[in-house]
Amino acid sequence: MASDLKALTIAADPASAPASFGFARIKISLGTFLSSTFSFPMMLGVLLVAGVFFTGREFVVDPDCWWHTMTGKIILSTHQWPTTDPYSFTVAGQPWLSYEWGGDIVLATATRIGGLRGLVAISILMAAAVMIALYGLATLSSGNSKAAFIACSMLIVFAIPSFNLRPQMLGYLYLVLTLIALERFRQGKHRALWFLPLLFLLWINTHGSWIIGLGVIATYWFSGLFKFRAGAIQALPWKPAERRQISFVFLLCLCVLPITPYGTQLSTYPFDVASSLPISMASILEWQPMPFNLLVGKLFLVLLVVFFLVQVTVCFSWRLEQLGLFLFGAAMATLHIRFVLLCVPFFAPVLATILARWVPSYDREKDHWAINAAMIAIAFVGMIHYFPSRADLEKKLAQRFPVGAVEYLKQHSVPEPMFNAYSFGGYLIWSRWPEHKVFIDGRSELYEHGGVLNDYMQVLLVRPPALAILQFYGIRSCLLDREESFATVLSALPDWQQVYSDNRSVLFVRRSQEKLPKNPLVKE
Repeated sequence: MASDLKALTIAADPASAPASFGFARIKISLGTFLSSTFSFPMMLGVLLVAGVFFTGREFVVDPDCWWHTMTGKIILSTHQWPTTDPYSFTVAGQPWLSYEWGGDIVLATATRIGGLRGLVAISILMAAAVMIALYGLATLSSGNSKAAFIACSMLIVFAIPSFNLRPQMLGYLYLVLTLIALERFRQGKHRALWFLPLLFLLWINTHGSWIIGLGVIATYWFSGLFKFRAGAIQALPWKPAERRQISFVFLLCLCVLPITPYGTQLSTYPFDVASSLPISMASILEWQPMPFNLLVGKLFLVLLVVFFLVQVTVCFSWRLEQLGLFLFGAAMATLHIRFVLLCVPFFAPVLATILARWVPSYDREKDHWAINAAMIAIAFVGMIHYFPSRADLEKKLAQRFPVGAVEYLKQHSVPEPMFNAYSFGGYLIWSRWPEHKVFIDGRSELYEHGGVLNDYMQVLLVRPPALAILQFYGIRSCLLDREESFATVLSALPDWQQVYSDNRSVLFVRRSQEKLPKNPLVKE
């Protein structure tokens, strides 16, 4: 009885509490903070980041990274956005917009701060952000962080090949964030949706995948217009206030699309890519269909087959928008391998929901924050310790790009104009522009519209017009991938002399340097 009275007295007048009671409160607060900060779900998220880090540290750079970075550098230094091509001699002066200028600035800023190490750091950060957002989406949808972690771990094999240094990484992040906002809205957290117009303002200025984001919002909106159930598919109707809100937010997302340095011109880019680039679609690897003869294709097929077998056996019930987006993502990944990462955020919530049937959910009472903290500390120490040095990055760079050939060009007078390999164009822009103008680089839509991409493919495939095309453009030197068939052809021709070669590239110079017929289409 006396102890109960003492407790009541303390509750009425906390100042009268003994010091030990205050320490107890501090201890409880600290314990709550530590258990929340170093929770088991948090530790699983850090493990996903560590997995991304140990693949990202290999610094597999997309060839387009270099011209994206140079474009961002130009915008930062001049505060002007390009409207014509500044980099080539084949389509110089033709209309060209920096459609992904926001991502270009991110890459340029990372390079300005940290050089090559800055680039690898921003690459890892973007990939980690995508995986953490994906983990959050899967947890939100399934209600089970363990199942979400397993689902993301299974799907990371498809995501990692698409984790490269291009603005599209930000586009993937924005897509997952859009799905999170819509899923929170579906679960009754209505304020989450007001985040989307600001996100789309960033998205339209970063990457053309914003059109997919609009499609996702439209899918959620349409799936809530009516109520029905057909087998395993169900549609849950919106409440009138919810329907009005999602419709209004969708209109706001449309309204922010013209807010770009180019006005409404950026909004046409996705349609241009989809409708008028047949050579790019047929020739560039990322636009090819899913290679089911390779391991990644076989794993993708196995995943789809297992999903349908589980569905037939267990009969899970799916909302219309969930199943519709998953089937759309699977179809797009089958048609074009670059859309594998598009399929991942649509499939992760579905896979996590399936796994949650058998994986026990997280029990906070059984959590041990000290073990989680130790695991998190080990992961971060490992990432700091194994972060690549500049020397390691330069070595990896030389394995993929013509680093040695560029040094040769800086030290020797090599006649121009120069024909270059498609995958070398971006690096030449980064390392030699404005002194050197390229024949071609990764901006395939520009070169296809200008007719240059078709000419390049004739040379690359060593078709009969190949040598005539070099003559047509007045080419006096060629920087090629040493594995290209055309390099073998030039090495056998008496008119061409090999002046440089390494494990990555080979440089040829025309022996006779008499004035070639001038191509009126080429601006020197």
